[in-house]
Amino acid sequence: MQIQFKASKRVEQGTGASRRLRRAGQVPGIIYGGAAEVLAISVDHNEIYHLLRKEAFHASVLSVELDGAKQPVVLRDAQWHPFRQQVLHLDFQRIDASQKMHLKVPLHFVNGDVSPAVKVGGCMISHTVTEADIQCLPGNLPEFLEVDLKGLEAGQSIHLSQITLPAGVEIVHHGEGDPVVATALIVKGGAAEEEAGAAA
Repeated sequence: MQIQFKASKRVEQGTGASRRLRRAGQVPGIIYGGAAEVLAISVDHNEIYHLLRKEAFHASVLSVELDGAKQPVVLRDAQWHPFRQQVLHLDFQRIDASQKMHLKVPLHFVNGDVSPAVKVGGCMISHTVTEADIQCLPGNLPEFLEVDLKGLEAGQSIHLSQITLPAGVEIVHHGEGDPVVATALIVKGGAAEEEAGAAA
């Protein structure tokens, strides 16, 4: 299901205008990208606040309704007040269905409780990476990537390259090596239990 929200064109710009918008319960933002010009918008604070609390809002193609027409965008940045639960500004990027896009998506770790590392080795699984940068066409964008831990043994790690990807999705890795996303850490007492089990 595509997430939709409404926006209005913003004529007045600048710090003073943005402050007035926020006092009126609105959040200033922009839509950029594609052949069209950068567009200044405003959205309802309460609506966008609740949407931002949903994980899928950060890793999905969104539908913004503006002047009765809908256009696909992705969220690129959300600025928050330092200590209030207040959204200050939003950046959205237009999406072309025929062009590949880059976006960070969350990792969902499953089956950790049934892995040999936990059941036999008494390990604690550390999630060292919680999101991945991917490239795909908008139509192939997954809300998350699943990391299956069921085969993880004590002391072993799962690397970024070992994640099973949906069709049409590629991992984009900046830098060298193959980053670890999860590790089975042997906790105090776990190693002794494992040795006792092996001896038996």
